[in-house]
Amino acid sequence: MQIPSRRFFLLGLALIVTACAGTQTPTGKISDYTAVRVSGSVKRDFERSLDHLAEREYEFAIALLQSVVAREQRLPAPYINLGIAHYQMDNEKDAEDAFLRALELDENHPVATNELAVLYRRQGRFADARHLYVHALAENPEYLPLIKNLGILCDLYLQDLECALAQFQHYVQLEPQDQDVSIWLADLKRRASK
Repeated sequence: MQIPSRRFFLLGLALIVTACAGTQTPTGKISDYTAVRVSGSVKRDFERSLDHLAEREYEFAIALLQSVVAREQRLPAPYINLGIAHYQMDNEKDAEDAFLRALELDENHPVATNELAVLYRRQGRFADARHLYVHALAENPEYLPLIKNLGILCDLYLQDLECALAQFQHYVQLEPQDQDVSIWLADLKRRASK
């Protein structure tokens, strides 16, 4: 089974920067990131960082994203992308720190959780990765990368065929066109029947 390639969390700033003001929860956290106003320079630098990420120019992306988060600390997206860029540069400590910072802002953010769990899987922290996936899926039960990556963790790393089978079956119900997962599911069923 081939592990799928990582995708950047290229959240367009149209999702981040649209309406007038953010909605704050009683704890002071923002609950509606689409309503947060950011400065034009932050928006420009974030957009430029996306270009660098797409071109795999991680050092440039990191420099821009560090500048973005120094000026704007309310949004998880820059931290997630910063974590992804650090991960791609094999700087696992800074990647983990960035993902954890994103999760401080939004403890149920499915992308931040998925990325951190992938990092933990890479580090051999399988129980931590599984805990993150299970917790995140309770809040985001149809977020496909979480489902797929929990299935991969259960199959390849934990040898928990029952867990992997459940994840891949759920995934295929939501995304029947994904031929890779359909093949993985057929293989799992064959192995489980032995």
